[in-house]
Amino acid sequence: MTAEAAVFRAEGVGKSYPGVRANDDVSFAVEAGQIHALLGENGAGKSTLVKMIYGLVKPDDGRMTLNGAHHHPADPRAARAAGVAMVFQHFSLFDALTVAENIALGMEYPPPRRELSARIRQVSQDFGLPLNPARRIVTLSAGERQRVEIIRCLLQDPRLLIMDEPTSVLTPQEAELLFATLRKLVDRGTAILYISHKLEEIRTHCDRATILRGGKVVDSCDPRAHSARELAAMMVGGEMRPIDRSGRQAGKILLEVKSLSLPAPNAEGTALKSVSLSLRAGEILGIGGVAGNGQEELLAALSGEVRSAPGTILLEDRDLGATPPQARRRAGLLAAPEDRLGHAAVPDFSLTENTLLTAGPRKGLVRKGLIDRAAARAYAEQVIRDFDVRTPGPSTAARALSGGNLQKFVIGREVLQAPRVLVVNQPTWGVDAGAATAVRQSLLDLARGGAGVIVISQDLDELMELSDRFCALNEGRLSDPRPTAGLNLDEIGLMLGGAHGMEVAQI
Repeated sequence: MTAEAAVFRAEGVGKSYPGVRANDDVSFAVEAGQIHALLGENGAGKSTLVKMIYGLVKPDDGRMTLNGAHHHPADPRAARAAGVAMVFQHFSLFDALTVAENIALGMEYPPPRRELSARIRQVSQDFGLPLNPARRIVTLSAGERQRVEIIRCLLQDPRLLIMDEPTSVLTPQEAELLFATLRKLVDRGTAILYISHKLEEIRTHCDRATILRGGKVVDSCDPRAHSARELAAMMVGGEMRPIDRSGRQAGKILLEVKSLSLPAPNAEGTALKSVSLSLRAGEILGIGGVAGNGQEELLAALSGEVRSAPGTILLEDRDLGATPPQARRRAGLLAAPEDRLGHAAVPDFSLTENTLLTAGPRKGLVRKGLIDRAAARAYAEQVIRDFDVRTPGPSTAARALSGGNLQKFVIGREVLQAPRVLVVNQPTWGVDAGAATAVRQSLLDLARGGAGVIVISQDLDELMELSDRFCALNEGRLSDPRPTAGLNLDEIGLMLGGAHGMEVAQI
């Protein structure tokens, strides 16, 4: 590759934090008209590296060039002016504002609103990303929100587009639409730096891959020439152990949900409509569905964040329908929500403080109204150790962790409380292949020990790998569960699309 072909080049780039060398002598290049994957475990240094490119972090050493010129942006505004755009994993949008208003906030000199709306419609049409500039963000699906972020970037006409886990909350159809858009961009000569933990996605759509481990570049390859297992081995430095599903046996019924109906929490939410299910000891029940069909509402009802009528939720025959979250936790019904930063964890709280949010009742972290800080710190250290959370220590703020490492902490915090029933939503969202295997194994081990586990996920491969029975949420209705063994994609597709009961059974 010639220097002229590279839109972006890093040479010996490094960054250190107290006690951590986040990036060490990183060198790689991204060509024009190329989708270049950046692979690595959680904590491998990917986020720090792209933050330096985008001007959020300043490198300690090394050199970066963009279009052959020195690239050392003082802030994101300077990076955007130089031709770098970035779509973050966590959307930076204001729910109460419209699409056009949010896009205007991200522009240095936004044009008049009518002209901006016309440009948004034109870019939407050119790239096959239908979007109404007048819609409020709160009414948009996750896929539509991502379109807003992408169009905001496209209006800058970037030379380098950085995308961080762009498909983590997308349906398969939305993901295909995204990649069609990216192909149009590379055909125009845009260089794309792409971060994802979905290795099959990388193999299918990326032209080149740079692999980071421990902050260093350890390999570079054409991902299309390697299997997902080979790419994972490059990331972790060895073969990953397969998941062990053995040693589990379904026992007595632990949890029963009987005709649970709840109104939508707001105008954009989903009402639950006569949801019924049962869960046995040692069993994993998988619940699939396209985002926005009642997943968050079901978890809120099971966790106690939203109360239901007496008799609708029974844990080992104890009526929990009207009980609050802490009482449910004491009884053994625990939950881990999808939104890890803001719902499952308080961003500015330390990891020690975040253990107190859910583990106080079961781990004795609060006694007679007083916090036992030593016990809370010890529990945080146990979670960090047992779930391999890459962090300087338990005093670190939750927002300082990478998304995948925070996810491991949140899941570990619940699993190590030895629940009778654990409900998790998107347990491996944004987690690398090795960590995803570890999280899934922890759920299997929990079930092996006699607990019941409900896994709510948009990742069908994950559900097929973990669950003993599968059901689907569609518009707040839950299909009858089916044994996962033997289910085919046609049957799953019908269930996700709203076919219930006998309609599916007669396929």
